[in-house]
Amino acid sequence: MTAHPHQPAARLSTAGRLFDDFRRFLDGDVMHSFRRSPIVMAAAAITLAFFVGSFGAPWVAPHNTFDIATLDLMNAFLPPSWMDGGQAEFLLGTDGQGRDILSAILFGMRVSLIVGVCSVLFAMVVGILLGLFAGFVGGKVDAIIMRVADVQLSLPAILIVLMIDGFARSLLPRSVHEEMAIYVVIFAIGISNWVQFARTVRGSTMVEKGKDYVSAARIIGLHPFLIMIRHVLPNVLGPVLVIGTIGLALAILTEATLSFLGVGVPPTQPSLGTLIRVGNEFLFSGEWWMTIFPGVALVLLALSVNLLGDWLRDALNPKLR
Repeated sequence: MTAHPHQPAARLSTAGRLFDDFRRFLDGDVMHSFRRSPIVMAAAAITLAFFVGSFGAPWVAPHNTFDIATLDLMNAFLPPSWMDGGQAEFLLGTDGQGRDILSAILFGMRVSLIVGVCSVLFAMVVGILLGLFAGFVGGKVDAIIMRVADVQLSLPAILIVLMIDGFARSLLPRSVHEEMAIYVVIFAIGISNWVQFARTVRGSTMVEKGKDYVSAARIIGLHPFLIMIRHVLPNVLGPVLVIGTIGLALAILTEATLSFLGVGVPPTQPSLGTLIRVGNEFLFSGEWWMTIFPGVALVLLALSVNLLGDWLRDALNPKLR
């Protein structure tokens, strides 16, 4: 079978259109706003560095903190390399087991980011579906979903997470607690944060369902579910991206709080909160680097993601352009 003579030209035109779309995006209002703010650019660079460093920890980290064979108790409690007694091999010092603090931060940040990203995605899916359904159907369905949301908003998110974590630990066999801990934390944080997404999507859906394109879709006989998914959903996702970005920072801080309290991820999969909790036990004995450096990493990560969320909210708001 011979190739169609116009196929290379078609592929070339498709590539050209993609290139033109990319150029228009770079020249658009969003990227113009991004380039005008050095703080946002710095926040984006820090966030990107943290993501690359954490998910590439097996290759980037100086030491593998999960390999017991590489640990040496003779290297325990070494200060940072620029202090007296420090070694160049351990830039930020070591902990009580001789683990490199810098490597522990990279591996711990990977756990924190996995929990944060997965819990936000879970909250987004639940909130978008419930908000879309409530806003489009209305009536008793809308009233029930929104009353549940109002009740949940009256409770602190950390309290809901602790309640769910406690119920899960009481229901699951003790032998699977460590294996299921990270999944329980993701579910608990996600289910405590769906309300913001649901309320935002519901409000946008109530506006969109009264527009002409929805009426036209109903007239031609499309099923209401198809109208919601194909036509309404793409038009209500803009604010969701902003909430999701800010929610990521909150989810990371919530997970760090749980791990600091000892009810988060297991010690075999330490996160930044776990590192801070362990290092806090040695803070007043002089080994300050064990808790200060993980704490600084957590603050920088949450702050940079929050700054990106604030910028995205302003950049996507047409009233501020």
